[in-house]
Amino acid sequence: MGVKEIQHSESGSVDQESPDATTTPTKAPRGTRPIRAGVWVVVAACLMASVVHVLLVFLHVAPANTVSKRYQAQINAWVFPFFEQNWRLFAPDPESVNRQILARTARTTADGSVQVSPWYDLTAVDVSAVEHHVFPSHTAQNMLRRAWSGYTDSHGGDDRARTERAVMMRKYLTNIAADRLAARKGGAFDFVQLRVVTRPVAAPGSAVGDRPSKPSENRLLPWWKVTRHAK
Repeated sequence: MGVKEIQHSESGSVDQESPDATTTPTKAPRGTRPIRAGVWVVVAACLMASVVHVLLVFLHVAPANTVSKRYQAQINAWVFPFFEQNWRLFAPDPESVNRQILARTARTTADGSVQVSPWYDLTAVDVSAVEHHVFPSHTAQNMLRRAWSGYTDSHGGDDRARTERAVMMRKYLTNIAADRLAARKGGAFDFVQLRVVTRPVAAPGSAVGDRPSKPSENRLLPWWKVTRHAK
């Protein structure tokens, strides 16, 4: 109950409520409850996704067990190629060769003829992005290189995909080349082909002619069909 003070004046007594009188509680504005509910749903979804991600990565790096063997396809589909885990961080294997990855496109014209573009040096673009930036991006440094490593690890030397991971790595490498070529050329194309030139890295301090240089490898990959690209 509110407390009332009685004040006396010449005109008589006047009842006046004190400042601590009971007031009606302020109601929350309309629309705040759905927003709060949406925030909680987003938080719960993020926590759930984090738990699932940690669990799948753990099963990937852990020794083979019943669960990882049973759900190997699902685990690999989630981990590769973006969340791959290995021991190279603690035991790095420095590159002993320089690889130059080039790509070109082909398209079929209205009269049925095939037009092939000149080779485009994808590696040179990455090297330029690294050398001319103070803080180069992780993408410029590793995306193309890791895509090629994943391709060779899953295909070997015959360019034949025998596993689901090999097919995935081939599509991943193809998409990288197709997206970069589409951004540069600005024209439509239907096929992509890659060529990888491998050259040995000379030992530091070694003079030319001390040892015979290893022959460079020039690997030409097959033409791969892609979704028609146009920029």
